[in-house]
Amino acid sequence: MTAFLVLLLAYTISQFDRGFLAMVAPDLGRDLGLSASDLALLSAAWFAAFAVGQVPTGLCLDRLGPRRTVAGFLSLAALGAGGLAAAGGFAGALAGMALIGFGCAPALMGSLYLFGRLYPPERFAMLSSVMIGLGTAGDLLGSTPLALATHAYGWRPILAWLAAVTVASAGLILALIRDPARVPDPSRAGLLRGFATVASMRPLWLIFPVVFVSYAVVIATRSLWVGSYLGSVHGFDALARGNGALAMSVAMALGAISYGPLERLLRDPKRTALGGCLVTGLAFLGLGLLGGRSAALAVAFLAVVGAAGLSYAILMAHARRFFPAHLLGRGVSVMNIVFMGGASAVQGLSAAFVLGAGSLDPAALYGRLFVAFGLALLAATGLYAFAPRAPTLTAEPPPPRPASAPAGREREGRA
Repeated sequence: MTAFLVLLLAYTISQFDRGFLAMVAPDLGRDLGLSASDLALLSAAWFAAFAVGQVPTGLCLDRLGPRRTVAGFLSLAALGAGGLAAAGGFAGALAGMALIGFGCAPALMGSLYLFGRLYPPERFAMLSSVMIGLGTAGDLLGSTPLALATHAYGWRPILAWLAAVTVASAGLILALIRDPARVPDPSRAGLLRGFATVASMRPLWLIFPVVFVSYAVVIATRSLWVGSYLGSVHGFDALARGNGALAMSVAMALGAISYGPLERLLRDPKRTALGGCLVTGLAFLGLGLLGGRSAALAVAFLAVVGAAGLSYAILMAHARRFFPAHLLGRGVSVMNIVFMGGASAVQGLSAAFVLGAGSLDPAALYGRLFVAFGLALLAATGLYAFAPRAPTLTAEPPPPRPASAPAGREREGRA
């Protein structure tokens, strides 16, 4: 339980980091003289660096374990937060956001690695869903509370405090986490070759498209567009925009936690994720076609998108069925590369779309954007329907249950 709580703090910080820009963007942009396209690039840089960071994350998890991996990367995230707090222009802000994103790369992967090593596959989805659901408290802190704190103290002190909390989290991980025993690689393949092995697993090829799109369209809406959409289309002021983002964030937290029990009830991560992605795609279509008619309807659709849209843990649980133990770290990292690479790409593409459609009124502009999100997700979901549910052959026995884990470091690393 101690390890779970310590890693939960790290993941909560990561969740805050990926969404805080939406709330501080007006003040940060004004103080640094940044345009809307500059701010979009800052957000995209976070996700691009996060995706790039998955390669060393996977290597370090399989070679070093989660303790030193997560703590070391978080130290870089703290450095990035401090650099952003002191930034005087676009270059400094871009470097700070990229370093924060890179440093947050293993914040969740460390937890997933421990869950995969210490618990049987059927518990992976539940544990991951609870971690993700509780970790979205960082997203909640990045909505109305952050808007109020920024108004009271300014964005630079907020980021300085963020750097201090991130350093403290890294220290707790070093002090309280124990790594499970390293699993030898029976194929004796190099560390980098393991990534190629995972990417070449054919059952994953029909999972990759929905992984690329599903998280991307939800997090782009929450971290980049929800504030400007509610402000320009429905006339919300800063506090009302924060409340709208908060409603979506609360729905995301509750939805993420609910996915775990739902998957246990259905006993099938694929069917669970398939239903969630279908609902999310339809909700995006509703938001794009009907959301401009009333603010209440728009917030309701945003809440549905948030509640159904965080199928991340269930998609990861489905993919985890195909990873052998010695490739677990690189397996979850490959999936996260696809998740976060999609997030970076969708943020950049959506920013280009919004900035390139200046002749449209805001309601039509955002309506088309959300319809595009919905259609892309539904198309990827259609491909996902043909993905296999599980490996046809079991290459290795499932990991032992925690109650029967051997004494020593394996037991100490239990989450």
